[in-house]
Amino acid sequence: MDRPTVTKKATAPKQGWAFWEHLADKAIAGEPPTREEALAVLQADDDELLPILHAAYRVRRHYYGKRVRLNMIINAKSGLCPEDCGYCSQSIVSKAPIAKYPMLSKEVLVEGARKATELKAGTYCIVASGRGPTDRELETVIEAVKEIKAELGLTVCACLGILTEEQARKLKEAGVDRYNHNLNTSEGHYANIATTHTYADRVATLRNVIKAGISPCSGCILGMGESPEDVVEMAFAVRELDIDSIPINFLHAIPGTPLEHLNELTPVYCLKAVALFRFVNPTKEIRVAGGREVHLRTLQPLLLYAANSIFIGDYLTTEGQAPSADYQMLEDLGFEIA
Repeated sequence: MDRPTVTKKATAPKQGWAFWEHLADKAIAGEPPTREEALAVLQADDDELLPILHAAYRVRRHYYGKRVRLNMIINAKSGLCPEDCGYCSQSIVSKAPIAKYPMLSKEVLVEGARKATELKAGTYCIVASGRGPTDRELETVIEAVKEIKAELGLTVCACLGILTEEQARKLKEAGVDRYNHNLNTSEGHYANIATTHTYADRVATLRNVIKAGISPCSGCILGMGESPEDVVEMAFAVRELDIDSIPINFLHAIPGTPLEHLNELTPVYCLKAVALFRFVNPTKEIRVAGGREVHLRTLQPLLLYAANSIFIGDYLTTEGQAPSADYQMLEDLGFEIA
């Protein structure tokens, strides 16, 4: 796998308050920015961050008020993956020292859902490594989901890799509400990130999920050597697929992975990128996800002026912020848990 080239940030001329408010007006009216306008968000002078966030918050508030949706992940199967995704500690090319285990039992998955409820999460995400689920793994998830829906009525999202139409149909019948399969990066940049499957494979899975009547969830990982133009393409790709829930991850460069050398993100750039996704996808759930603690640090609260969802607790193989800190952040912002 070729290592991606880090692209230096280009800076566009100052646009001014009226330009950002114009983007908010368009989004509220249901009209996306042009690709040139979207690129201007990423390339804006850092001094324009607050006007950009003000405009993004107008859009977020119009559709979601001050509500924030909480999601919790369980790593249902760790490592043992034949794919070569350069960012992932669980891939076949990773040398990161992580826990490796097969699919957890139905009982453990159900207990995880009970914990999600205790943490005030509205969505419980069952995530498993691998190219796609085996029949036995799929059946374990199906049985767990049936029990979770019967006992807790919790919204369940599954993330099991590449799916066939038949597998998607079975998950829908079991009660799975949402399915996550991230595009991760732009189509043009994809071969720099993974070679054992294609961007088209990921799109095909999302189409199978949509055909089955499951709500699609798909987003990206920023900071993998992509250009600002690639980020714009990602934002429009999920719009064109009509994705309901869009997680935005920030590369947590884990030692032992092919992308361990990358550290190109700044807090301000991350904030501008999340605002861009809000302008392009105004009505959708936008969730700030893995790496927010690493790259945003003290500026994490500002993310929620554009995003309306976060993960609570830990991620797959990395630690998240303590739930108590997230609750305090929401309280200090004057936001409320959806």
